[in-house]
Amino acid sequence: MTNGEWTPRIVAFFCNWCTYTAADLAGVSRLKYAANVRIIRVMCSGRVDPQFILEAFAKGADGVLIGGCHPNDCHYSEGNYKMLRRFQLLRRMLPEMGIENDRLRLEWISAAEGEKVKWAINDMVEKVQALGSLGMPGRFQDWDQEMKSLEQKMTTPEEKEVAYAH
Repeated sequence: MTNGEWTPRIVAFFCNWCTYTAADLAGVSRLKYAANVRIIRVMCSGRVDPQFILEAFAKGADGVLIGGCHPNDCHYSEGNYKMLRRFQLLRRMLPEMGIENDRLRLEWISAAEGEKVKWAINDMVEKVQALGSLGMPGRFQDWDQEMKSLEQKMTTPEEKEVAYAH
């Protein structure tokens, strides 16, 4: 919260060779982009496991931005294509988990595109701001309560006794 106004938390996984270098260029060039993004440098976008993205959401991120080399420019040959396949898979799964597709974004950004880093971050923050807080940690608490209540409704005292005996 800044000035009583909610601001989204964005986690960005940036490829070391291209997008992270472009973010550095944006900083050196004094380009202004939203400060509520936390950049995590990875050697290649292909090294971003879908579990990292899901964990970012689970731990309170409102959006996740992935930046990698342009197609056919990957320093590890095919890493960005690997990320693209994973990204498409996640885009199919996230709505089933109650996470809007606009909360996950993949951008191809070369080392010379500092301005594109600025645009991608600011645009993502704006879109996620419009969606509102994801509130995933709070959802987990609600789900836990729901499961406890279902367990209590479904289990008779005799069933509990049998379950504890085993």
